[in-house]
Amino acid sequence: MTGTTSRLLRGLVLCGLLTVAACSATYKNHGYVPPADDLQNLIVGVDTRATVDDVVGPPSLSGMSDEGDYYYVRSRKRTWGMFRPQVVERTVLAISFNDDNTIANIETFGLEDGKVVPLTRRVTDSSVVDNGFLRQMLGNLGNINPFANDTEFGS
Repeated sequence: MTGTTSRLLRGLVLCGLLTVAACSATYKNHGYVPPADDLQNLIVGVDTRATVDDVVGPPSLSGMSDEGDYYYVRSRKRTWGMFRPQVVERTVLAISFNDDNTIANIETFGLEDGKVVPLTRRVTDSSVVDNGFLRQMLGNLGNINPFANDTEFGS
């Protein structure tokens, strides 16, 4: 009897450990922000847009036009078990330019500087959600109006 109890106890402990291991946090990183060492090579008021492209690379986002400011964005999300992903770190590096394309300012923002702005997609739902082909065909049988588009017999 002790052999069976010991096997059952080991099995329960193993299941418990697997459950705890499955619920460990996972992290996803997205985006790129240049390291501080590369930013030290940029001089405000002297370096141009082309120099920024050469030193730190092209931005992940830029302003509304081709002549807009540069924005580098990096975020990190933590997912734990069945809970929603949570943004634990977000860094935005903004490089603004003067009219002569020289660097006007270099600023870094984080989550502590503001609130999280969720990036979402807008998707239009289909009107044919739960209706199969046969249901759509049979559903239209009673909805036929022979005079709907006929102006000769119109009322």
